Amino acid sequence: MADATAGAAESPRRRRWRRGGVRTRITLVATSVVAVALVLGAVGFWFTLRTSLHDALRSAAEQDAAVIAERIDADGLGSFSEPDERLVQVVDEAGTIIFATDDAPATPVADDDGAPPVHVDGETFITAVEGFSTDGVDGIVIVGRDTESADETLATVARLLWIAVPLITVLVALTAWVIVGRALSPVERMRRQVAGVTAATLAQRIDEPPADDEIGRLAHTLNGMLDRLEAAQATQRRFISDASHELKSPLAALRQYAEVARAHPERITLDELGDAVLDEGGRLERLVQGMLVLANADEGALRIEHSDVDLDDLLLDEAKRVRSAARLAVDTSGIAAARVQGDPVLLRQLVRNLVDNAARHAATGITLTVAPVADATSVVLTVSDDGDGIPADERERVFERFVRLDDARARDTGGSGLGLAIVREIVAAHGGAVRIDAGAGEPGTRMVVTLPATAGD
Repeated sequence: MADATAGAAESPRRRRWRRGGVRTRITLVATSVVAVALVLGAVGFWFTLRTSLHDALRSAAEQDAAVIAERIDADGLGSFSEPDERLVQVVDEAGTIIFATDDAPATPVADDDGAPPVHVDGETFITAVEGFSTDGVDGIVIVGRDTESADETLATVARLLWIAVPLITVLVALTAWVIVGRALSPVERMRRQVAGVTAATLAQRIDEPPADDEIGRLAHTLNGMLDRLEAAQATQRRFISDASHELKSPLAALRQYAEVARAHPERITLDELGDAVLDEGGRLERLVQGMLVLANADEGALRIEHSDVDLDDLLLDEAKRVRSAARLAVDTSGIAAARVQGDPVLLRQLVRNLVDNAARHAATGITLTVAPVADATSVVLTVSDDGDGIPADERERVFERFVRLDDARARDTGGSGLGLAIVREIVAAHGGAVRIDAGAGEPGTRMVVTLPATAGD
């Protein structure tokens, strides 16, 4: 509700901005930044130039005033001649103008305290003051320099800036538009190629640019993602195909028993039919339960109820079950007290799957061991059998789903190819590891599971 309200409250300007595209937004931002910088730079340059020109006029006026004052000091007031293109006033200490140029005001334009700019007949003069003393008369010389040339220069510069700033801004906008467009063109091409990928065309890959930059790495990452999606799709299809086949077998067996019992009731007794239904129903239940565990693991929804679990008790229970159900020797002499923190149901399923797998492939017996390691930070559980063993190149593949080696494909073994896959998922969910070793100097297979021990044990 809050998201909907926020979306409705979004301003039209912001919606237009978001629809503008990366190219438009980058161009607008770059152009705006450059335009602001140019305007600030132009204003700063104009004021700096104005200050520099006025300082130059003030320096010239000060130099003129000093020259005139020195001449008056040396030769007297009579030696003063009217300068051209300057405003000059000679004022005594009483404030009386002794001499002034024709365009000078009738009153002194400055005094000893300063020489401000003077405006005369629409013209502006930068003034300077210099004192003199001659023939018993003390006073000041005021000289003004016309700012007309400086103002013309400033006006010309302002016109040039008014033309240059918009022109440069437009040039930057066009340059940014072209450069960003060229930079994003591979991204747009990749977008079109990815948009054309469907479930039927997952084998397609996008073109990777030769440069090892951000665009090239993005293309490589997208191709890696497509590789993973293709592999996941193949795994999913294989999983569905294998699951369908595995579900079909017990269902076909149940239907066969039912059809025979219906057509020839004298051939199958109720006890035989009941046993068949229970056996095949149990197989279906185990298969569905296994697929549910794997599906939850794939979705990250395999919930772990943490509690203290004694692995030695679980192994002893499984040993008792195997002894009563099969003609196998079960060695439990290596079982020591070992406690872990985990889910009792999942850990029991882990132990049962390992024991069932060992019993299914054992020739005469299985060996169960569990004990904490020397530093008591983990617990090692092993389940060994004296069967034919697993080739080294197949020891990782047997943990994949619905994978059964050639000597284990017979239906009467009862294996579905999910037991070890479930073991690996449960071990991973508990932060442990599982591996397959050859029997220590003997034929057979040894499953080794390492789980974190309970703190304090």
